[in-house]
Amino acid sequence: MYFSASLVAVSALIASCAGHSMLSTPAPRGNKKWWGTCSAGAGCKGPCDAPKADAPFNSIYVAKKYVQRGQQLEVVWNRLNHPGGFVRLAMVPFDQSDNWSAFNDNVLKYTCYETTCKTSKPEDTTFGYLNGGGDSPCTTTVTVPENIADGTAVTLQWIWFGGGIYYGEPDTSFGEYYGCSDMIVSGGPQSSTKPAATFVGGDATYPNSNVCKYWGSNKVGDCNFGDKVPSNPTADNLLSQSLEPCMHGPEKKGVPFGFGSSDESGYTNQTISTTSPAAPPPASDTASAAPASTPESASEPAPASPDYSAQTSVQAEETTVSETPVASDAYKCIPRPASAF
Repeated sequence: MYFSASLVAVSALIASCAGHSMLSTPAPRGNKKWWGTCSAGAGCKGPCDAPKADAPFNSIYVAKKYVQRGQQLEVVWNRLNHPGGFVRLAMVPFDQSDNWSAFNDNVLKYTCYETTCKTSKPEDTTFGYLNGGGDSPCTTTVTVPENIADGTAVTLQWIWFGGGIYYGEPDTSFGEYYGCSDMIVSGGPQSSTKPAATFVGGDATYPNSNVCKYWGSNKVGDCNFGDKVPSNPTADNLLSQSLEPCMHGPEKKGVPFGFGSSDESGYTNQTISTTSPAAPPPASDTASAAPASTPESASEPAPASPDYSAQTSVQAEETTVSETPVASDAYKCIPRPASAF
């Protein structure tokens, strides 16, 4: 049977319709303007999916999540039909959660987007090896820092960057996506030492190597689109609602900026075969997990050091209160009203 190129492109667009990644666990702040997701290309510039003032955490009617110092906190997001890229996790006091520089100075971990997830259609090589659709959950863990005082309200930031493929366009990268979850630290071992950022590689394509598959840039901030927003978003044209794709170029493999032996990734970018698995990189190419040098926001002054003393904005009555996920508008791939912008 013959399928035209245009039909294949339309089918790919429909298949990737839900493909806008967002934090799932711990429960994110969410937002209404962008149906819960926060895409830099759509105009949501972070550092969180909603500003501190709009966080459900402020409400006395929302049950608070409590964590302990040293706890391995599970972090979950859904693959949502898109492969590749990196995830960055950072934590700052809740009162500093509108400050990009605070997050950049307190990165805890980098890992691959497809840590524990992969395409559900490995036979589909339309856009390359293991680049087909699939919505399985991706997970990692992050250690709650031990230099945080009891009763401190904190914010965990999640960023996806270097992902592909934008609405059926081969060799394209998405802009950055952001999500934040608020919680209170209470209990656990204490230390005055600030933890260094780590990188844990290995994904669906390179499960045994300390690298990740990605597109575009391996550096946070390169695909934020600055202060640009969609100029003429219309309800009947999904592509008009975003500035994406961020970059054009072949699929790559490497490590996040700051973890290699060079100013880029420390790993030679290579085009991955679209018909067969790429050979795993040799042991000498494994990225070293040195502390990352994260970019600074030009518009935000860097704080001297986050104050992890107990915050007065939230009262920590008990450490046994269970988390109740805050209801938020889940992202739906439906025409959004132009007035939303």
